[in-house]
Amino acid sequence: MKLLVAALDSELTAFPADLPGFTRLVTGPGKLKAAYALTRALDAADYEEILVVGTAGAIDPALESEVYEIAAAIQHDVVDLDGVVGQHISLPGRVDTARDGVTIATGDHFVDGAESVEVVRGLGAGLVDMETYAYIWVAQQFGVPIRVLKSVSDRAQDDAITDWRETVAACSAQLREVVRAEYGV
Repeated sequence: MKLLVAALDSELTAFPADLPGFTRLVTGPGKLKAAYALTRALDAADYEEILVVGTAGAIDPALESEVYEIAAAIQHDVVDLDGVVGQHISLPGRVDTARDGVTIATGDHFVDGAESVEVVRGLGAGLVDMETYAYIWVAQQFGVPIRVLKSVSDRAQDDAITDWRETVAACSAQLREVVRAEYGV
């Protein structure tokens, strides 16, 4: 059995309630909710793979509005004891999925301004979200393979939350098509 994970119900609107071969988990937004819900799910059952689907802001102007495989995640909202942004005091600076793809920067606030985008882009990420780092880190603690697919919902600038609200259903449909094509369900 695989675990299908999303932060919000709206990111799964194009998916059937029962997807054969998958158990569904909606964690809630943000790193703490993501870590807590995924930890509880992995503590309660054994899964052969975690498949995360969701939306992300594109901070790399070369990334189009499509679905991207995530290779790694960093945190953009942490600072270590030396004041280095993106470095946590006790967690790894980067967590990897063992797949090819884009690096995503995770933080507990919705990025929606040019200044924030420049800071995050300087850390080496192409996308931004609020949960992926936590999902990958928790999966690693349990030794469960994880795959993360993100659909670009906005450009993380100029009232991006409005763009996200208007595009989340279309993003869900894009993600559903990729899952259908790659998993046959």
